Amino acid sequence: MTQRQAALRRTRALHPLKRAVAIPVWGDIGIRLGLAFSLIFLVIMIHWWDREGLVDNHDGVVSFLDVVYFTMISITTTGFGDIAPISDRSRLVEAVIVTPVRFAVLFIFVGTAYNFLIKRSWEKWRMSRIQQQLSDHIVVLGYGISGSEAVAELIERGVDASTIVVIDPSEERLLDAEALGCNIMVADATRDETLEAVRIASASNILISAGRDDTTILITLTARSLAPTVPISVVVRAEDNESLARQAGANNVINPVRFTGLLLAGSAKGEHIADYLADLASVSGRVQLIERPVKPSEIGKSIDQLDSGGRGLRVYRDGRALGFWDEECCTLQEGDTVVEIVRTE
Repeated sequence: MTQRQAALRRTRALHPLKRAVAIPVWGDIGIRLGLAFSLIFLVIMIHWWDREGLVDNHDGVVSFLDVVYFTMISITTTGFGDIAPISDRSRLVEAVIVTPVRFAVLFIFVGTAYNFLIKRSWEKWRMSRIQQQLSDHIVVLGYGISGSEAVAELIERGVDASTIVVIDPSEERLLDAEALGCNIMVADATRDETLEAVRIASASNILISAGRDDTTILITLTARSLAPTVPISVVVRAEDNESLARQAGANNVINPVRFTGLLLAGSAKGEHIADYLADLASVSGRVQLIERPVKPSEIGKSIDQLDSGGRGLRVYRDGRALGFWDEECCTLQEGDTVVEIVRTE
């Protein structure tokens, strides 16, 4: 068996998009069954206390076994007629006490069957289907402040929430991501099985913000080894760790502390600079930055003649960054990547 086949087999064996429950499955079943049998025992005691109101058409004697038998056929609405209530008090007990208990026991058993057989089987099948169909999705590793803001911004930019997979060890934090419509997984993102389970090699982008730089770098190493060609963006807070993150395989390294410093410094040169930078960074602003490949119709044109009508700022060509003032930007070429400012619709 090849490594790829082994990895695929492990992936199919996992069901990562299933959230852990507070009470184990067997514990939940035990609670339900215990409640049902407690109600049945209560009815048996009531019938035994009121056995004088019952008649046994078989031998005329109502024993404790007869009471147990009558309780079971009464709760299950079988009703053979061999034992029946004859006194007014017994019939009142059947109508006021036994009938509600009958419905309660029925709902407990039906609810248990639905929850543990039908619903869980359906959820298991649905999550498996989602997992198998994951492709060109965005994997967000870490759902703290940065991760949650990134997911919210992606959705606001028009990304379908169902194409976003969020992994975090905290189930409580992931409840917000689930409410947005994202696929979630409570797991350790540093493990190979976790990332293989969400088909990370088929993702379009990987965003990593684990909260700790060492954890972020470890996750980056793991993700890069499993997805050699997928773009990875990471958040680190220490300047010394920026180079380590790039060595680990990150394409983009974002330092929020440094970015905050840039905004502060910019505000010192003008009160509107920081506002404009924040405007550029968010889709909710009046303008936004767009990075895209050059269109076939734009090849040969200048960066000032983009079809979108936006303001071209930079061209990336053969690993080099060219500013709009560079002469080479006067002729766009096939394979160029353009960064432009466009008006938010």
